Amino acid sequence: MMISISLVLLLGAAIVLAWRYMGLRPWQAVICIAFGFYLAQTTAAPAVRNLITSLVNALSSGQH
Repeated sequence: MMISISLVLLLGAAIVLAWRYMGLRPWQAVICIAFGFYLAQTTAAPAVRNLITSLVNALSSGQH
């Protein structure tokens, strides 16, 4: 659960930074958020979750 909350905050911050510094328009940010919301409801969600978990584990084990 801690990883999920951290990733949500990190990705949210990335959207805010892209909006502020890269010219991301509000409607594009809404599309990004809606895409993530609907992707989470598909059969691809477990595969995406496993991929992200594997990447986080690889990154965190590489820092020790």
